Amino acid sequence: MSTKLFIPGPVDVRVDVLEKMSTAQIGHRTKEASELQSSISKKLQRLFNTKEEILLSTSSGSGLMEGAVRSCTSSRAAIFSVGAFGKKWYDIAVNNGIGADLYEVPMGEAMDADFIDGVLSTGRYDFVGITHNETSTGVVNPIEEISQVLKSYPSMVFAVDMVSSAGGHKLNIDELNIDIAITSSQKCLGLPPGISMCTFSEKAIERAKTVKNRGYYFDLLKLYEFIKKKNYQYPSTPSIPHMFALDYQLEYILEVEGLDNRFKRHEDMAEIVRQWARDKHGLFAHESHLSNTVTAVKNIRNINIGELNERLKERGMAISNGYGDLKEKTFRIAHMADTQIEDIKELLENIDHLTKI
Repeated sequence: MSTKLFIPGPVDVRVDVLEKMSTAQIGHRTKEASELQSSISKKLQRLFNTKEEILLSTSSGSGLMEGAVRSCTSSRAAIFSVGAFGKKWYDIAVNNGIGADLYEVPMGEAMDADFIDGVLSTGRYDFVGITHNETSTGVVNPIEEISQVLKSYPSMVFAVDMVSSAGGHKLNIDELNIDIAITSSQKCLGLPPGISMCTFSEKAIERAKTVKNRGYYFDLLKLYEFIKKKNYQYPSTPSIPHMFALDYQLEYILEVEGLDNRFKRHEDMAEIVRQWARDKHGLFAHESHLSNTVTAVKNIRNINIGELNERLKERGMAISNGYGDLKEKTFRIAHMADTQIEDIKELLENIDHLTKI
């Protein structure tokens, strides 16, 4: 029996998307490869609501996060974290020898825009790294408010991890003045893990030109210059199977389901889970900053989450335990990608039946 995944990545992938990965291979230095990768970039521009260039990487989103920090930090990076995955920005910077400072808030809370303003007003930083949607806590940062603050710092390169929100939360990257918006395949886009993508603004390009030692594989400027010179071909051999599937799935998202319908479905699924959690368990994240793609539920009834998950798997479904220090204190239900409202209702009914709540 296959297991229906309600975890915050990787997600269930439709059979027709998986089948696209078995498309006959093409050479990565052919006209067909250029056309495929150009098509993906144009579709991602529509998804991100941006006119900026798109970069693709055969890696997880963490790879492009590393590329962003290393390619675009000239003096020092300010990292704002609301959970384990936000802190990754800081770990990446430190392990690449880049000066960085970490600013955190208690788990379950979002980052305050005024606090960010105070940090940036010191004049110590030229790069900001932040996670939009924190899957460890179910918190979504107020990126619109934060972007207003960043407008007062026009030389700052603003990089946002949108790995678990792009395609699930409606966002306009250009209006938000985000220089590098990063996502990857295995969450809201509904593909297998293995490919990531980001926007790359003119400001980020100009900054990268001033930075030495940008690395090799994740040198964003090199990727940008190569696709411009070689008609959307990449320096290293990319995962062509992922690209066939990505191009196909983006066509589905944009033209079959439609972006507005997709965003509305994510909102509706999120509210069903939230209301269920309010009635029977409790929400971990503050009500004013709830994610549309994953809900962290308080385990106030001391349910053995590991055991619950084993019993759910017997019924062909799986959720996530709490992350890190929150293990057994919370459990997480993802509602993203191509999961449908009927799937969510079936899951919640099964949890209720197994826990007798």
